[in-house]
Amino acid sequence: MTSKLSALNEWVDQVSAQCRASRVHWCDGSEAETQRLIEQMLETGDLLKLNEQTHPDCYLHRSDPKDVARVEHLTFVCTSNKDDAGPNNNWMDPAEAHALMNGLFSGCMEGRTLYVVPYCMGPIDSPLSRCGVELTDSPYVVANMRLMTRMGQAALDRVEREGTFVKGLHSTGELDPERRYIMHFPEELSIQSFGSGYGGNALLGKKCHALRIASYQARSEGWLAEHMLIVGIENPAGEVRYVAAAFPSACGKTNLAMLIPPEAYREQGWKVWTVGDDICWLHPGEDGRLYAINPEAGFFGVAPGTSDKTNPNALAMLDREAIFTNVATTEDNQPWWEGLDDRVPATDWQGRDFDPKNGPAAHPNSRFTVSIQRCPSYSDQAESKAGVPIDAIVFGGRRASLAPLVLEARDWQHGVLVGGAMASETTAAATGQVGVVRRDPMAMKPFCGYHFGDYWGHWLALGEKLTHPPKIFQVNWFRRDADGGFIWPGFGDNLRVLEWILARCRGEVEASETPVGLLPADGDINLDGLAEQPDMNTLLAFDQAGWREEVQAIDAFLQEFEPRVPQALKDELARVKSALS
Repeated sequence: MTSKLSALNEWVDQVSAQCRASRVHWCDGSEAETQRLIEQMLETGDLLKLNEQTHPDCYLHRSDPKDVARVEHLTFVCTSNKDDAGPNNNWMDPAEAHALMNGLFSGCMEGRTLYVVPYCMGPIDSPLSRCGVELTDSPYVVANMRLMTRMGQAALDRVEREGTFVKGLHSTGELDPERRYIMHFPEELSIQSFGSGYGGNALLGKKCHALRIASYQARSEGWLAEHMLIVGIENPAGEVRYVAAAFPSACGKTNLAMLIPPEAYREQGWKVWTVGDDICWLHPGEDGRLYAINPEAGFFGVAPGTSDKTNPNALAMLDREAIFTNVATTEDNQPWWEGLDDRVPATDWQGRDFDPKNGPAAHPNSRFTVSIQRCPSYSDQAESKAGVPIDAIVFGGRRASLAPLVLEARDWQHGVLVGGAMASETTAAATGQVGVVRRDPMAMKPFCGYHFGDYWGHWLALGEKLTHPPKIFQVNWFRRDADGGFIWPGFGDNLRVLEWILARCRGEVEASETPVGLLPADGDINLDGLAEQPDMNTLLAFDQAGWREEVQAIDAFLQEFEPRVPQALKDELARVKSALS
């Protein structure tokens, strides 16, 4: 191979020798290669074929029962200076981490194939995209990376042209939870993952590269790598405006990315286009606006709760060419999970006869992997080299009270405070304690590859470079009434709120000012066609005493990141405090 690839060749040779791989396979991403891998995994039992009539080219993978989720307590950011990783990350000295991982990787691929997986995060010919190469001994990882990224020869050609790439080394090891680590070396642009075959721990292009390493890379290169969906809203005049939105888990992110407008809106000609459901890379454009690409090419979605009611677009793409992980199966071998329908599964996610005494039939974190192009609301702008221009950035959380349905930040600086103070209340499913407020700045708590104080500083600095920055908003679909019921209908009706947000971006509607931000004026959120009129007074109420308590809690939260909290952010909080008093 050519000299530009000599660094990659040397690394592959060194890893192959260290791990004692029995053979090395360079992945080209072709259909023929995929079929060979699938046949191989069907033989070994790594994949099981699902009902060919109802789900052609769909497969089930059952992971080790001790390997079913991201392991945040074993995920480390290894920077030479501990403070650079920040209190938001687990830290390990890079030399210590390398020594530990070298010991684990030594001889771990004996009798196994080492797959070389070149991939591109983002459109293959976009200057905003970045490449990586994952070395793995898992054919399951290869099959998923082909769906999740632009993987194969075209990516290798780009690596050869550019000469730079993020290095990812992964081995399932023995799947021993006591010998499981996910290490990030931002200063080296490298990732090492050992002991897990599960998605976020093993598909290194996803959270590891596209968020933790990319957020660090973005800071040095002057852009943002964010845990956000990207959605296009087309109005009846045929104009499409794009919104990027960040939500912590269980706040309806995927549903919003694939939103289906309410019937009254559909009749008028409103459409919603999906550009991405999880990760967003934001770059300043020459025109002073912010442009977004989705670095991913597929969805790695949570199955439970996905249904014809909650997300018909997601369900519609799962009947062919999908990989399911840890779902249950019906009598006729169709994939099944809680919330899908009222059928009773025959087999649970561990392959046992279904018995409710064993818990849910599908694992609560069971997944589907599918190409984004299978989505009925897919936008071909997901392949735009320049990205899509962002009109609005939306931060959302789950609050039973206090946070209004929608609130607009005064300006970029205030918006960074709104995003940095983002919070959700725990649900019964998450912990025994209900209603505990947990802060998750910009929904990046598990994914920011460096100190949150520096991260907020980078947001502020980037905003200063934008002559036409997006407006920033906060939404809360989860406000409850006195009986504990949700006041806002949610789902497709969230478009009513997005309509107001985009009208504000174009300066078409007024808003009423409060010390904590701008709220819709009375009657400005369109409620036409709703069967029941929600209590808008409660949804848009401003509780001064409650907000005074909230800013005290935000102040205490920011203290955790001193001495690196930007002065501008503290000034902004002081301004809000003063306005409240």
